[in-house]
Amino acid sequence: MDKSAKRDHGSEFKTELLEKKPKFGIFVNSGSATVAEQLSHSGYDWLLIDTQHGPMDSITLSGMINAISSGNCLSMVRVGGWNDRSGIQQALDLGANGVLIPYVNNAQEVKDAISCCKYPTEGTRSVYFPQRSTNKDGLLGYVGNSNKNVVVAVQIETAASIENIDEIVGVKGLDIAFLGPNDLCMSMGLFEKYEFPKMYFSDELKGAIKKMTDAVEKHKKTAGVFVFGTERVREFLDLGFNFISIGNDLHHVLTQTGSHVKALEELSKGNKGGEWQHLPSKLI
Repeated sequence: MDKSAKRDHGSEFKTELLEKKPKFGIFVNSGSATVAEQLSHSGYDWLLIDTQHGPMDSITLSGMINAISSGNCLSMVRVGGWNDRSGIQQALDLGANGVLIPYVNNAQEVKDAISCCKYPTEGTRSVYFPQRSTNKDGLLGYVGNSNKNVVVAVQIETAASIENIDEIVGVKGLDIAFLGPNDLCMSMGLFEKYEFPKMYFSDELKGAIKKMTDAVEKHKKTAGVFVFGTERVREFLDLGFNFISIGNDLHHVLTQTGSHVKALEELSKGNKGGEWQHLPSKLI
């Protein structure tokens, strides 16, 4: 793909995922359209607005999706859950290229969520005009191609989702199974069993990940994962994950701030007016 060209449709993105091309991005939790717009020019492949945990109402979400469209990133939205019909509808109508549905436990929940993402006869998404999603290609141009373009991801983050992973990943219309290591470890009781961060390297979690990647490979879908930073990216690429988040915008701010703070402490050593130490913080 010409890197100077703007990506218009999700179908190309999904094809590249199935070809195992790495697609890197981050979550956007700040609720800031300004930050979203700046990140859309960062070089990442995708940005995901996190309405599950971030402070966004529909108006804020609208501004953030529009801001992302100024750059080349594909836009996605994490909605409230598999039964969040309104959230899915709003995200797609406002122009998002896809959605991430958290906390699915079985195939029926996945089918219900996908139904909200697809227009009839594949699903039950409501048609409306005019709105941002139809502005560029018109009603027929958008609606007629939406089912093949919309990117649908579900979050694998419960013990039940691992138990039912084969039937979940086998659901028609699903593109990405997205591993949430933190919640999965919590659901499997690994935070109670292990000292932090040993749960992330435990045999139990490794077994769950292997079961997931086997199912993804079997059903020719894409495996995604959320990690903080780049330290484990190669490890997950080797495991077959090629849709990878390396944190969120707030994490980026904290890590960059931490780098500057440490540099300032080092630079102030031997200063005649005294050495500088950063203010107390449990985050830096």
